[in-house]
Amino acid sequence: MSKQHTPTPGNGCWLWPRCRAPPSPPVPPAPCPALSVPVAGAVIVAAGASTRMRGADKLWADLDGAPLLARTLLAFQECAAVDRVAVVCAEEREADVRALCSALGLAKVESICPGGVNRQESVLAGLRALGDCALVIVHDGGRPLVTPALIERGVALAHERGAALCAVRAKSTHKLVDPEGRVVSTPPREHLWEAQTPQVFRHATLLDGHERAARVGEAYTDDAALMEAAGHTVWVYEGSYRNIKVTTPEDLPLVRALYAAGDHGR
Repeated sequence: MSKQHTPTPGNGCWLWPRCRAPPSPPVPPAPCPALSVPVAGAVIVAAGASTRMRGADKLWADLDGAPLLARTLLAFQECAAVDRVAVVCAEEREADVRALCSALGLAKVESICPGGVNRQESVLAGLRALGDCALVIVHDGGRPLVTPALIERGVALAHERGAALCAVRAKSTHKLVDPEGRVVSTPPREHLWEAQTPQVFRHATLLDGHERAARVGEAYTDDAALMEAAGHTVWVYEGSYRNIKVTTPEDLPLVRALYAAGDHGR
């Protein structure tokens, strides 16, 4: 990868030129022939306050010469299964995101909108901004090691079964603990998976689920949980232990090391 990435200030943020040439596009799963809407749109959730980053904005942390968010967006730009992208960000970062997308030539990013007070509200805003599409991919902006192949597998499974959750098998023993700190039970590890994103659903079904949850005031930790509560079956596909979400400062060195050592998901 070229190291020629001297930043240039603009619009109140730092811009990076394209740091690497896009790879040959992977082969997308076949679209439903009867559909006149895109195969898959994507909502990138990038509106978090980075409260556990001790004052740093994780999405704008450097990852080999580009903002972390840029690495996430480039994976979706390079994925042939993705038709268009909506980015949900903090209102004060909208101009920065627009400038970044322009500088990197991210033509698939068609919508940039402000998020809500929590992740669930932000996803709903992104679904509305994205518009009609057959399938929608929801992905955390703070997972920059996502790959086009990982995205495609989720799209293929959701195309077949309606809802797909990227996840990895639990490595550790987990405990169910009551509010007083007492261990209630030890779930069998072979049945436990750790949820990640991408998560892929039929757009109309997910939008309906989010609007219903907003009306009745229900809160869920991710979109798969929201869909489960609405009575929909969600299917798991194998994710990657590299697909880390940057949540605390300790996560950044690991992500940087993995990025430097890896093939970036192709």
